[in-house]
Amino acid sequence: MTSHTAAITTLQAKKLRELLVRMGFAFTEKPHALYAAKKDKLSISVYQKGPKVLFQGKGTREFIEFHFEPEILGKALLGYEEVHQPEMFEPHFGIDESGKGDYFGPLVIAGVYTDREITRRLMDAGIMDSKRISSAAKIRQLTTIIRDTPGIAYHILTLPPLRYNELYAEFRNLNNLLAWGHATVIEKLILQSPDCPRALSDQFAKPYVLQKALSGKGLRIQLDQRTKAESDIAVAAASILARDRFVEWMEKTSSAGGVELPLGASASVIRAAREVITLHGKEALGKVAKLHFKTTQQVTES
Repeated sequence: MTSHTAAITTLQAKKLRELLVRMGFAFTEKPHALYAAKKDKLSISVYQKGPKVLFQGKGTREFIEFHFEPEILGKALLGYEEVHQPEMFEPHFGIDESGKGDYFGPLVIAGVYTDREITRRLMDAGIMDSKRISSAAKIRQLTTIIRDTPGIAYHILTLPPLRYNELYAEFRNLNNLLAWGHATVIEKLILQSPDCPRALSDQFAKPYVLQKALSGKGLRIQLDQRTKAESDIAVAAASILARDRFVEWMEKTSSAGGVELPLGASASVIRAAREVITLHGKEALGKVAKLHFKTTQQVTES
């Protein structure tokens, strides 16, 4: 076991830092992290969002079992996932998306079917929420593992900017567009695994929004929605597939267009968008960007 992620409280994050100091870990700065530390081949990062802790490297299992669980959590969880999260091991679909908050690039929504055996295989392979993985190479490696896992079913819906902009003009609301995309992925997964009884999605809007989209397609399946759904292995696997497709599109389009397309919606994004217009004309912006973002107004201001 060389990778593991766990949700913790702010107080537990503080206690873990104190423990790492006592154990002689060397601390470094890391984007979006409260702190990051390393000793020998074990790296530990505590992220602001959550907060959550990510363990990576040799010695992960030993540290969790002998230090993290008894001294920080006060209970044993590793190896007892089926006791604490039994629903994660039951057959279900997990749905997640990538690119929603990025001005450039597509919206990608992916879904994955898992059962007990598939979940165990993915856990052993170190599958986790893609937001905790900074390396594109690692995303690609895990994507290959997911695709090659026996018994797995998955579907990836990619909405390039041109199609995304058309759909946004039709729906006039991002949450409605997201719900349509999630429902479309669930529809495709049901064709592959018609006996699957349940779908789990990260909650991006009021629950009725996605439920209405499913009903509109005549789909009848138990639908669960919750925040931080990426703690579920099926949702985490979906997040990785979606992120891989998004990163692949960004890399290919940047290379083909001669402009490096940055992530997010920062000042560098505005500069890149203006470069796109300079090189390829104003109409080209709709081929690479989500035009309803306020960024479009900033880019086209004289």
